[in-house]
Parts: sequence; C-alpha cells; structure tokens
Amino acid sequence: MKFRNEHDCIGQKEVPEDALYGAQTMRASENFRITGIPISHYPHIIYSLAQIKKAAALTNNELGKLDDDKTKAIVFACDELLADKHHEQFVVDIIQGGAGTSTNMNANEVIANIGLEHLGFKRGEYDNLHPNIHVNMAQSTNDVYPTCLRLTLIAKMDQLIESMEYLQKNFAAKGKEFSHILKMGRTQLQDAVPMTLGQEFTSYAVMVGEDIERVREAKALICEINMGGTAIGTGLNAPPKYAELVTAKLKEISGFDLELAPDLVEATQDTGAYVQLSGVLKRVAVKISKICNDLRLLSSGPRCGLNEINLPRMAPGSSIMPGKVNPIIPEVVNQIAFTVIGSDVTVSMAAEAGQLELNVMEPAIGASLLNSLTIMRRGFRTLADRCISGITANEDVCRGYVENSIGLVTALNPYIGYEKSTEVANEALKSGGSVYDIVIEKGYMSKEALDKALSPEAMVHTHPLNLVESTKK
Repeated sequence: MKFRNEHDCIGQKEVPEDALYGAQTMRASENFRITGIPISHYPHIIYSLAQIKKAAALTNNELGKLDDDKTKAIVFACDELLADKHHEQFVVDIIQGGAGTSTNMNANEVIANIGLEHLGFKRGEYDNLHPNIHVNMAQSTNDVYPTCLRLTLIAKMDQLIESMEYLQKNFAAKGKEFSHILKMGRTQLQDAVPMTLGQEFTSYAVMVGEDIERVREAKALICEINMGGTAIGTGLNAPPKYAELVTAKLKEISGFDLELAPDLVEATQDTGAYVQLSGVLKRVAVKISKICNDLRLLSSGPRCGLNEINLPRMAPGSSIMPGKVNPIIPEVVNQIAFTVIGSDVTVSMAAEAGQLELNVMEPAIGASLLNSLTIMRRGFRTLADRCISGITANEDVCRGYVENSIGLVTALNPYIGYEKSTEVANEALKSGGSVYDIVIEKGYMSKEALDKALSPEAMVHTHPLNLVESTKK
C-alpha cells in the first residue's frame, strides 16, 4: 500500500494514498476500535453532514467569506456524498471520544479531497482547499455534530412513523376481520367478561396510533438546532447573521422543518430532547412488547394452551420435538424492546454526564438512539408482514371458552339479575357444568335470547334497555 504524508497539530501522519480522508481521520480509526461499526453504517449521518457543509459553504459565500471556486468545489463534494458516492471513506467508529470531533473531521477531510480533485489538485494539497479553514469555516464540531445527529434522527423517526402506521393498519384490519368472533376477556389471567376478538385487535391498533403521536411530538423537539453557535454557543468565529442564514439554507436543503434555538449557549449543552425521544421510544417498545406477550399467550398450545388464535408458521421450532412451531416473530420483537429499554438507560446516563457548556457523550447518545430507531423500524415491519397479517382465529375455541366460563354470568346480570347469576355461577363451579347450559336448563333464558345476549353486537356496547327487555322474553 502506498501512503502520502499529512500533518495535524500532533505531527506527521501517513495516510493511504488513495484515501479521501486525512490525518485526523486516520488517527481516529486507530484510536477508536470499539464497536466495529463505522459511521458509514448509517448513510443518513453522511447525508446530514453533507447537507450541513453545503449549507455552510453557501452561507459563507453569500456573506463574502468564501470565494466562488472553493464554494463550488465544496458544494460539488457534498452533492457527491448525497448521491451515495464515497461513503466507504467514512471509517470512524460510531462510538468515539472527543464529542464527535472525529466524525466532523472525517467529513471535512473527505469533502476537501473530493473538492481538491474537482479543482484539479491532488489529494492532500490542502493549501488550495483546507478541511478546517474552508470546509469547516464558521463551524465547530459542537454545532455541526449535534445538528448532524438531529437531522439523522429526524430522517430515522420519519421511517419509524411509517413503520408504525403500517403496523397499526395491520392491527386495524384484523380488528375488522375478527369483529364477529366472541371470546372471553381476561384480567389478571382470570376470566373476566365477554368481548370480541375484533375489539382486542382494534385496541392494539389504537395503542400504536397513540404512540405515533408521541413520536411526532418528540420529533418537533429534535427539529431545534444550534448551527452558528460554534464552540459553546457564543458564535465565536461566525460572522453576523450567519446562524440565521445557515439555518434557513439547511432547512431548504434538508426539507426538514428546522428552527434555530433561541439560546445557542443553552442549546449547545442541553440534551433534554434526546432524553425525551429516548423515553418515547421506550414507551413504544414497552407497549408493543406487551402486545407481543398477548399474541404468544393467545396462540399458546395448540392443545394445552389458550389456542384462540393461530400465528403464521414461520419456521420449525425445535431440533428435538417433531412438529413444534414457536412464536418466533413476537419473540424477536420482545427482544428488540429489551434492547431499546437498555438503550434508554445509556441515553439517560450520557445526558446526565454533560459538564458545563458541552456534553461530550453525544456519540453514545446518537449511537443508542439510531440503533433503537433502526431495530424498531425493522422489527415492526417484520411483525406486521410475518405475523399480524397472517393471524387466523379459532372461532369455536373462543366461543367455547365464553360458554363454559364462570365469568359469563357477569354479562348476564342485566338479563337474569344478580341473585340468579350467583346461583348459576355456584352451580357451575360445583358441577363443572357450562353456565350457558345451566341458564337454559333452569329456564332463565331461552336459547334464542341467550344467543342474542351473547352476540358480538351486544358485547361491543353497553346493553341498550330495549335489547335487555327483548332477551328476557
């Protein structure tokens, strides 16, 4: 391998001759062999960096600080990155010390070298286009990195919302499909009162829909950026009007509804929006995991469990038990939830660890949030496509539980009264007989009236008086 010599404030450093990155990126790749996940693993990080550097160059040019040739070279380089070129040159580990400086310099060096070649110079000839002086003009890692992270999170949150809407749609479809199937509701894993299987699945759709709104609320907080604050929010080395102008250009380039923070000193050190987002992601994960627990319970069996629904048979479930099939899709989503919950602890600790005018732990915050958003988006799609859409109901099993449940008497209170309901319940417990059969045998209700009382229509809403009266006859 051939090398070229570059230098930084530490000294000389050999860099592979064909690399678009430079000395500072090379040092970072040697210093941070941590996760094995480079920032190129998340293309949106590169898109965000390119958008920021492009907006900054155009702003500096408009303010008379950067000449046209250098501006065009930087813009060309940024557009190359936005076109998915040269992403392999972003080699720095996602977890790093230095508050994201290595990520920022990786971008500065790559953009500078692409720009140099566009201008007709060789890589590393930084006198003509310098990573720090020109590409990073009027910027600091302390406003570039948080802004980059926020742009990336916005894009990933939009993807998560799409995935959640898709999951919600699948639950709602099953709610409609199963609207006619009567089953037993349960509290504390004990028989409660009848309901429809459709109501159960519709409730899942509503739960997901509520959390879509919570994600949107968290996204609004993430849209506030601190570009122009430079090192600690005072705007040192940035020309007047730079912050407002660069924010406007970045808003136009990214297409996101960005706002400049009203107090850049506060915005440079405050990571509260990340904590809020992380908490929302934990909330979503906890609720979806609860739903997956329900799916595993409702499909348990097939002979010795509840067996009210059938999950799609996705893979053999055992290397020793022939024919066994496991609920592997809900299981993997459960594990995604556990990971997200753990990541929330990381975000909380990293946010708390900020000191004075900067939180240097943002790489850990970013890595945790991006991983959570990625696995949740993929997991919810998988849950919808490979589980929810293929669920079928065991209607006879559901109906049988209702007719045999002691809890059925609660639903019959409006028709036969509390005393007779208690009598029926006690006899059913003592004899092991069916509440349904005992009510008919005692003549408290006709079969026709009882079936009408147990119709899905009667279970969905509070019994109207006319329905109660008609079933007494």
